[in-house]
Amino acid sequence: MATIHLKQTTTSTPEQFVAGLTDFGPGRQKLFGNSADGYLKVHDQGPHQADVTEGSSGVWERLHYDWSDPTHVEMTTTDSNIWGGHSGHTYTLARKPDGTTDVDVVVVREGKNLRGRLLGLMLGIFGKRVLGKELGKTVKAIEARNNGAS
Repeated sequence: MATIHLKQTTTSTPEQFVAGLTDFGPGRQKLFGNSADGYLKVHDQGPHQADVTEGSSGVWERLHYDWSDPTHVEMTTTDSNIWGGHSGHTYTLARKPDGTTDVDVVVVREGKNLRGRLLGLMLGIFGKRVLGKELGKTVKAIEARNNGAS
């Protein structure tokens, strides 16, 4: 099982970041490189929760999103072709006095088959660098969206 801790600072407010994180409309892949629009399916969505399947490059997972706490988003894997067990993502957002927001992310990857265990092993080795780069792109895309850029 791989557990990857990531941290970024953004000019977006926690509310703006959560709005981007929970926007399941077309173009999601512009915000999240590992969420191709062709994989996206919203099964259920309410004011503070959603049940969504997403993925890319042959890897998909069904996630239960819970953002009932506006500074803490839990994404629990409920089904996947390779992830199981305690897999998921947790985003914790902290507003700073200078107007920026710290984004703390914990990604847990527990493979449920050989492919998942191998990918989990690779993420344990390279995950911080690879997923950190993706988080950086997401932060920039959400900031651009909030600043009116297309």
